[in-house]
Amino acid sequence: MSQVKVYGRRSAWAGRQQEVSDLVQASLHEAWKLPEDKRFHRFLLLEAEDWIVPGRGERYLILEILCFEGRTPDAKRALIRTLYRELTGGLGLDAADLEITIIETPQVNWGIRGVPGDELALTYPVRL
Repeated sequence: MSQVKVYGRRSAWAGRQQEVSDLVQASLHEAWKLPEDKRFHRFLLLEAEDWIVPGRGERYLILEILCFEGRTPDAKRALIRTLYRELTGGLGLDAADLEITIIETPQVNWGIRGVPGDELALTYPVRL
């Protein structure tokens, strides 16, 4: 399970959510084998006065990936590298204008489809 929060400036990213989501999901599929239909992306687009990021470009993005714990450091590195490749190439971003944070929590801390996450039958691996 993973959920993605995408933070950016509204003036730069409004209307481009699907494009960003497609690149993020392709990266999650490639690196972590998440199915295409397991897409949970939220866009938090902010006005310039609510987005204070000195030294960053107009198109600066922050990605937070919330996920079950269990993936190895190599799997996390693979996702980060894949996201940088896909988003910088696909969106024309400079690497300095993208930041990524992976936030892991135990499966039992999630409630999904009426059960704790550790009781959920998944169709994809978490231990990579």
